[in-house]
Amino acid sequence: AMPDEAMAQGIIVGLLLLVAGTIVWFYNSGGWGIRLFETVLKIMVGVVVLSFFGVVVRMSMSGDGLPWGEIMAGFIPDLSLLSKPSPQFDSFLAAAGDHAEWWRNRIVSEQQKVMITAVATAVGINMTFLLPYSMLARGWDRDFRGLAGFDLSTGLVIPFALATGCVVIASASQFHTRPEPGLVAADSTETTAKPAPNLVGGYNSLLDARLSAELGKDEFAALKKDDTALAAARAELPLADQRMAAILVQRDAFNLASSLAPLTGQTISQVVFGIGVLGMAISTIIMLMLINGFVVCEMCGMPAEGWLHRAGALMAGLTGAAGPFLWTGKAKVWLAVPTSMFGMVLLPIAYLTFFLMMNSESLLGKDMPRGGKRIAWNLALGIAVALAGFGSYWSVSSSPYATYGLIGLGLFLGLAVVVALVRRSGSPDDNAAAPAPVKVAGSAE
Repeated sequence: AMPDEAMAQGIIVGLLLLVAGTIVWFYNSGGWGIRLFETVLKIMVGVVVLSFFGVVVRMSMSGDGLPWGEIMAGFIPDLSLLSKPSPQFDSFLAAAGDHAEWWRNRIVSEQQKVMITAVATAVGINMTFLLPYSMLARGWDRDFRGLAGFDLSTGLVIPFALATGCVVIASASQFHTRPEPGLVAADSTETTAKPAPNLVGGYNSLLDARLSAELGKDEFAALKKDDTALAAARAELPLADQRMAAILVQRDAFNLASSLAPLTGQTISQVVFGIGVLGMAISTIIMLMLINGFVVCEMCGMPAEGWLHRAGALMAGLTGAAGPFLWTGKAKVWLAVPTSMFGMVLLPIAYLTFFLMMNSESLLGKDMPRGGKRIAWNLALGIAVALAGFGSYWSVSSSPYATYGLIGLGLFLGLAVVVALVRRSGSPDDNAAAPAPVKVAGSAE
């Protein structure tokens, strides 16, 4: 079945790349292309929001509904979760006995990764990077700042806050501190559904990590050579350890859709939810391809249009298309966590750039903030830079390869400084790469 699965996966990836590439191609066709791009994107965003919102509404009407009081309280950040497990794990950890500390550290590590991911993606690259380019392409200047803020809020912040919130609500209601049915043999009955095939490997990996911590690396390496002995060792682990592994196994969108079926029915759980996931994926792919095209044009000092922009966009598309074939054996949705943690490493560079630009009189001229307004902006941006820097360091230092990560980060920052100095001394026109204003409906004359 593996060749057929790989072929199906290749066809799907190819279709996604074709759709995204076609839309990006039209974006480079001038005013009508930009209008088409924005229309398609609005439709996608609308479908995503309506799909996920519909799933949560249906869940609220099923059985006991959803605990909205707890959900609303969850919107208040709890920084204590960076250092201790969520209270819902307490009973499971208490049952783990001598090995509770190992599981506690495992849970905290996963919580840190998810929280860092949330921070890194809270201010999306499409908001910080793509928005200025789209404003220039529309011909919007400082007189349109109010409209730009409204456009940003209604087009990105509100829809994706709703969509992401609904996905978190749906997944947390089904997975948080709930052992995956069918994985723990002692908890299974004849009526228990078989475990999802994509979760068995992750479940066994957690049990193996637990065994390695108890036996030591050398003894566990010897045990792994005998599949029968390894399976027996997993089965002999205490029931509390098996349940913890079944709770922490990483699920993906397919598992969530399947778990929602008893509550919402097959149509909503599979079709409506699936359309939402697909719409979110395609819109993200398009955004990142466009942005990479802009970056390549900036690096070459060329206008952000034409074949160079298309080539840069295609580079990102082809790299992303390779992802499903390189990231194997794990929940595909979890790939967002390490990639976002990498994004967190680079986030301070963007924030520091904004800080320096805000204080550059040669760049802003008479529009540079002064007096109390400048102090307020510098204070706010200074806090943002400091927090992003702390998050960046934490993201690297908490990884299994912290030393290599810190060395790589240092080399990258050094290279960025050298490139910035070289470009500053050699660029005759800092504005050469800015896209020319394009007339679209509603833009200024």
